[in-house]
Amino acid sequence: MLNRLQRLLGLQTIPGVFFTSAGIAVLFVALAIPFDEAVAGFFGGLTAWVARNLGWFYIVTVSFLLVFLLGLAFSRFGSIRLGADDSRPDYSNLTWFTMLFAAGIGTILMFWGVAEPVSHFANPPFSDVLPGSARAARDAMTISLYHFGLHTWTIFAMPGLAIAYFAYRHHLPMRISSLFYPVLGDRINGPLGWAVDVIAVLGTLFGVATSLGLGTLQLNSGLNYLLGVPVSGSVQVMLIAVIASIAAVSVALGLDKGVRRLSQLNIILAGVLVAFVALVGPTVFIAEGMVQGIGDYLDALPWLAFWTQTFSETNWQRKWTLFYWAWTISWAPYVGIFIARISRGRTIREFIAGVLFAPTVFTLVWFGVFGLSAIHIEMNGQVALAAQVEQNPAVAIFAFLQALPFAQFSSSLSLIIIVIFFTTSSDSASLVIDMLTRRDDQPSLVRQRIFWAAAQGVVAASLLLAGGLDALQNVITALGLPFCILLIFMAVSLFRALRADSRGYSVDELVQGRAYDTVSSTKDVKQEHHDVS
Repeated sequence: MLNRLQRLLGLQTIPGVFFTSAGIAVLFVALAIPFDEAVAGFFGGLTAWVARNLGWFYIVTVSFLLVFLLGLAFSRFGSIRLGADDSRPDYSNLTWFTMLFAAGIGTILMFWGVAEPVSHFANPPFSDVLPGSARAARDAMTISLYHFGLHTWTIFAMPGLAIAYFAYRHHLPMRISSLFYPVLGDRINGPLGWAVDVIAVLGTLFGVATSLGLGTLQLNSGLNYLLGVPVSGSVQVMLIAVIASIAAVSVALGLDKGVRRLSQLNIILAGVLVAFVALVGPTVFIAEGMVQGIGDYLDALPWLAFWTQTFSETNWQRKWTLFYWAWTISWAPYVGIFIARISRGRTIREFIAGVLFAPTVFTLVWFGVFGLSAIHIEMNGQVALAAQVEQNPAVAIFAFLQALPFAQFSSSLSLIIIVIFFTTSSDSASLVIDMLTRRDDQPSLVRQRIFWAAAQGVVAASLLLAGGLDALQNVITALGLPFCILLIFMAVSLFRALRADSRGYSVDELVQGRAYDTVSSTKDVKQEHHDVS
């Protein structure tokens, strides 16, 4: 029946993945709009249960994956190239960085770059820290860097590395199900593999929709702050429609003509904004704070990585850390596939170093410039940023820029950057979802990519109408759990394949043997006998 429907619509897909994912998305929208309070209540309760019972699982999983990736980079596997042994990268380092950053957390930094440090400064998560104190300022910067530094990029790097390895080294389809080939074998092309890809599609769809929702809230707040445009659901839906239309045009142009050019433009504009704030803001304070902030972050990272707020009865970690991890995990399939798509030819060591550390350095600079400047303004009483952030975090960056010279210029530039950032997120996500829902031998149809771009906008609008920021946080915290579990299996599968690869076995031999230890030990014995001889 699904094959007949596909032929009728003129699509090129894996029907079990495409129609299941689209059907669930349509069902969610159909329920969320008329029953918004019931849907918000359901996901609110589900999120509370996940945070109360499985918050520790999110924390330990992400920290374990960071250690695992660093171990791979420094191991003998680090020299394995993602592709043929003589292959070289398709893109220069600078182009590669701009593309992965713009498709990663550019939108998030624009939203939280001012809001999060100021929020932690005014309301410290630790009971023994006085709000507005020097210790509160240090902790605010440290926690912000923890949320957007190595751990965030670990979540993106893990699926990205695994996908690139299996796609370019073993010529498997660039889908999440391919990562389980060493375990499932050819069953990745049946219902089990389809189920994995459906989870990846839905995680991507809702994760990017959350980003679009946050970006829309910020755009609406910025337009209200600067031009008096009313803050309302109808305005937000209109903004989503405009952005989805721009993303549809970009996704129709493809990766090189659309996504790459927008990414390069936006990283330049973001660099201009950072340089502007650094020059007109408290420059010396920023420089000193960034140096100290790096030390504080590295010093606190070991215990923050395993901090679960065990001895506190507040729900701070649910609202912040668990939301971030679940949100990032939910759209890790999309960012992972996108990063894999642009990373052919790099070694595993180059990939891990680039994906983990290059964006983290930019994040350190971003929070150093915006976060420290905002804290400096709050400490000196220039603008009551904390009160505005508490009331509406989406307006934070615009309220902050009003305290600096040339506020109209910088605020307008910020609006442009926000639009392009979440346009690149939407169009690159549409490209990835299309890859997840079709076979490699099927053409990528423009109408399919446009459908997924529109679907992101519709889901984002539904989430906003169902409860705004709280609904966005609750839905994504609950839906991130299935893919969090997949990340662990992903790491195990990659490690098994790398061990087989280093011993001269193909991934097919690993599948056929199944009992990997028996196969490898036999070969090791033969190798040892040869060495003795």
